[in-house]
Amino acid sequence: MEALEIDDYHAQKDADTDEELSPVEQVRLTVSNFDDPTLPVWTFRMWFLGLTSCCLLSFLNTFFSYRTEPLVITMICVQVATLPIGQFMARVLPTTKFRIPGFGSREFSLNPGPFNTKEHVLISIFANAGSAFGSGAAYAVGIVDIVRAFYHRKISFLASLILVITTQVLGYGWAGLLRKYVVDPAYMWWPSSLVQVSLFRALHEKDNQRMTRGKFFLIALICSFSWYVFPGYLFTTLNNMSLLCWALPNSVTAQQLGSGMKGLGFASFTLDWSVVASYLGSPLISPFFSIVNVMAGYVIILYILTPVTYWGLNLYKATTFPFFSSDLFTTEGQSYNVSAIVNNKFQLDIPAYHKQGPIYLSTFFAVTYGCGFAAVIATLTHVAAFHGREIIRQYKAAHKGKEDIHTKLMKKYKDIPNWWFHILLAGAIVLSLILCIFMNDQVQLPWWGLLFAAGLALIFTLPISVIAATTNQTPGLNIITEYIMGVIYPGRPVANVCFKTFGYMSMTQAVSFLNDFKLGHYMKVPPRSMFIVQFIGTVLAGTVNISVAWWLLNTIHNICQKELLPPNSPWTCPNDQVFFDASVIWGLVGPIRIFGPLGNYNNLNWFFLLGGLGPIFVWMLHKAFPNQKWIKLINLPVLFGATAMMPPATSLNYTSWIFVGMVFNYFVFRYRKEWWKRYNYVLSAALDAGLAFMGVLLYFSLSMENIGISWWGTNDKQCKLAECPTAKGIAVDGCPLYS
Repeated sequence: MEALEIDDYHAQKDADTDEELSPVEQVRLTVSNFDDPTLPVWTFRMWFLGLTSCCLLSFLNTFFSYRTEPLVITMICVQVATLPIGQFMARVLPTTKFRIPGFGSREFSLNPGPFNTKEHVLISIFANAGSAFGSGAAYAVGIVDIVRAFYHRKISFLASLILVITTQVLGYGWAGLLRKYVVDPAYMWWPSSLVQVSLFRALHEKDNQRMTRGKFFLIALICSFSWYVFPGYLFTTLNNMSLLCWALPNSVTAQQLGSGMKGLGFASFTLDWSVVASYLGSPLISPFFSIVNVMAGYVIILYILTPVTYWGLNLYKATTFPFFSSDLFTTEGQSYNVSAIVNNKFQLDIPAYHKQGPIYLSTFFAVTYGCGFAAVIATLTHVAAFHGREIIRQYKAAHKGKEDIHTKLMKKYKDIPNWWFHILLAGAIVLSLILCIFMNDQVQLPWWGLLFAAGLALIFTLPISVIAATTNQTPGLNIITEYIMGVIYPGRPVANVCFKTFGYMSMTQAVSFLNDFKLGHYMKVPPRSMFIVQFIGTVLAGTVNISVAWWLLNTIHNICQKELLPPNSPWTCPNDQVFFDASVIWGLVGPIRIFGPLGNYNNLNWFFLLGGLGPIFVWMLHKAFPNQKWIKLINLPVLFGATAMMPPATSLNYTSWIFVGMVFNYFVFRYRKEWWKRYNYVLSAALDAGLAFMGVLLYFSLSMENIGISWWGTNDKQCKLAECPTAKGIAVDGCPLYS
């Protein structure tokens, strides 16, 4: 029963009652309503390919994360690559059955039959752990990097391993506690999981139509793979083309308006899928109302608030600095010398700080911080107002409430006992406490800081999971965790990043685990199999992550230190540089000297109040005008957090993402629904996979050998003046001096 017909959904729909069907149209159009519980999942093929994929992706993603141009190899590449390997193993492995001592009369075989979808799903879950759930190496590896490479302090391998494993596994406990609230309910539909469902069905199901989904995927994959050689190597200007910068090469203001990388991005466009899908993910995945909320927040923040505060009010000496920048500045507009304010104890040198003066931010960077404050609080009040009753009802009814067809089909399998999650959660906390108490000289985080971070993660995991499950947007806790620890425990940068990692990363891991559980829910994979694969994959991936990091830190001289590395050395660690800067701003200098009474940006704290009251106001509007359904679609956490990725994301990333998302999830979804149903998610998967494969090929064949080409299509010198300030009398290299 592995090979199903594409029209199974329509056949099943006639047999099912309306109550059993998913209330979400995208789910009804994408997920099969059939299941074959006899398909084997614990196969030699699954374990071999899954463990191999996990180790390989963990190694590659950690290795690439230190390079000047980091490359993340994601789960989707493994999905495509392991299918022919799995089918080949199904043809050549022996089918002989045998018994294993301790398993009674139960028989096993290296080849129990055709390579099936459920095996493939579990292999992909292994791979997802190896790519740190699509984000590269484990987040806590950054702590080890900055301690060793930036602060030049000692941290043992054992402490590093415990730090990485516990921060990755802690989220499991939260996921287990919250599964029945954000996985089982039909309205929690997790849009990103539908891409994987669509790809699995395209790769495994029979399709009698002329253009099958498998054939469409292959064609789109080849096109994406072939095209990326141009923006990725031969014609890199295709990444970012600005008509205003070309037309007015000597105007700072025109380039600030026209640059897609350092400005507003007017008349700027891209022909590179990596630019479209960077930071925000594939726009084909996000539902239309989520895209509208992101667009509204983006337009308000970038095109209204920032220009008014920059050119209109010159707020916080705005024109003294570039329009769009994440750098730190002195009051004269020069780059801030961070190393000059750090003493030998890795604490703030107060006299040196007063000598150099307070830290200034670009106006856009300051505004995005304020919106980040609002987004965190709005997440709590939005979920309480719009989903509070549903969560309480689900809490009271557990699994006895209304169920769709997918939840009913999953009842055939043994559920995961809650005590599995409880033991895992307790073990992770105990191990973390051992780290904080007995190795405190290496991590600086006190035991109470760990418990506080865990409490924050628990509080925010449910509302953020609800947001992610319904909008495909995931607000982060990095800003609020940095802020809180910077206030209550200032002057200790390593403690600050450890607190952030335990609070922010455990929440992020929980959301990723829950997303994987929903994928297994849609694909009808036994829950206990999902749990075991996720746990083993996470521990294995974390071990490989820290092992590779340890090897690189000990073998590459002056790694991550750009000023000491040879010219053109690729080992510049851009992600770790940002991580280090955050430890300085929030841990060393502290938010009191930036956003508090001793800083220049204390008025941004009013955004916390705005974020708390905003969703309540929207909810009251919805109650006052219940017939206006569009009011309920206003999602202020998404709107406030729209520009959370800016910088490093740019206006070009956002405008291209919004444009493509509107085309496919409004016009195509509305006017070509059958095409959207069959091919939308398949196209998204093919574009990502083709880009990833060509990116890996270009890197290993050309970039590692420093083989490049130089012509006007690769020498991108446009929009350089967009990085200049516009105030008079500010001298910056490469910029005109106004008088």
